[in-house]
Amino acid sequence: MRPVSSVAPQWWDYTTIDTQLVEEAAKLTPETMMAMGRDGFRVVMYDSAEEFYLAEALEYIDAWRQSTPDNPCGICGPIGPTEQLPLVARIVNAVGLDLKKHDAHFWGMDEWVLDGKTVDVDHPLSFAKADMELCFNRIDKKLAMPESNLYFPLSGQFEAYSKLFDEVECVVMQGGQGEVKHWAFNDPPAREGEWEDVPPPPDEYRKLATRIVDLHPMTVMQNARTSGGGNIALVPRQAATVGPLETWKARKVSIWHAGHHDNPFGMRLTTLMIARGIADSAVPMSLLADHPNVQFNFYRPGLGTCEVEMH
Repeated sequence: MRPVSSVAPQWWDYTTIDTQLVEEAAKLTPETMMAMGRDGFRVVMYDSAEEFYLAEALEYIDAWRQSTPDNPCGICGPIGPTEQLPLVARIVNAVGLDLKKHDAHFWGMDEWVLDGKTVDVDHPLSFAKADMELCFNRIDKKLAMPESNLYFPLSGQFEAYSKLFDEVECVVMQGGQGEVKHWAFNDPPAREGEWEDVPPPPDEYRKLATRIVDLHPMTVMQNARTSGGGNIALVPRQAATVGPLETWKARKVSIWHAGHHDNPFGMRLTTLMIARGIADSAVPMSLLADHPNVQFNFYRPGLGTCEVEMH
């Protein structure tokens, strides 16, 4: 029997994994993490926030430059982090990148759900709203991609959203890492039904497509902290999210660890698990161990330490 979560007993999460793995992860230094790259997994460090977010923004530009009407390409991007988004618009305008001519595409990777439906763009926490206000509405109209090339996982459109990953190449899927070790809102599952005693095998979890998910309590608390000043009443308990099924269709998965959305231990744990090829659906990010092209990008000062400090 695996341990019961020390955070949410009705859920699977990283507190249910082997304690030896936990102890080893906590001892990792930035230098040892840098050396953990392997074929299919790259670890990159940035020493300044400016360089970190600029590099993240340039992944948008690189993906869109590859797109042509005969071979359309795009990028799937997160809200969290968001600091790269105004930089994307500024670069597009500065270099005159004609996104319409290139037939460039964009997938927003997730959205909040209330009463069984994705929230409207006027909801204060709407991810689509953030994408538009921080990036796409800032692009010169002469250069902007048509609205029909902007995709969000909206109620009633999940199948069409997913199908677009077969019709348009996703050059890179970006993401952050949450405290529950998710990308997008691919949270660990609840401890119920056939998964009451063991979490789903990685092969089963990877079959999940774009869908509405119940959020792990840790995710709700994290988003209250990062987006609502700690006001947990603001945060929905469900979200729509791009799934592993679509993620595995992306040419590259690029995860950006700024140190705001997860803690020093979590960033070390998933690095270790992916480097070692240890996939466990209680730690969803670890499933990327089986993706052929994953890059972890770290803001070095945000890595912190796992040493005991009393505050």
